[in-house]
Amino acid sequence: MKIKVDKELCIGCQTCVASCPESFQINEEGKSVAISQDEFPCTMKAVATCPVGAISVTREE
Repeated sequence: MKIKVDKELCIGCQTCVASCPESFQINEEGKSVAISQDEFPCTMKAVATCPVGAISVTREE
């Protein structure tokens, strides 16, 4: 799995961090970054709850 956060779209609301701290954190610029490429039970919840759709996930085969 490949998790990507679009820095241009991210508003730094921290919803992803609240939903899945195993996968996301806020960097020094106030934007979300993926800190893991592993799929946790909460990863897709964080993707779904991002208010601006800044997080994308692709499945690598």
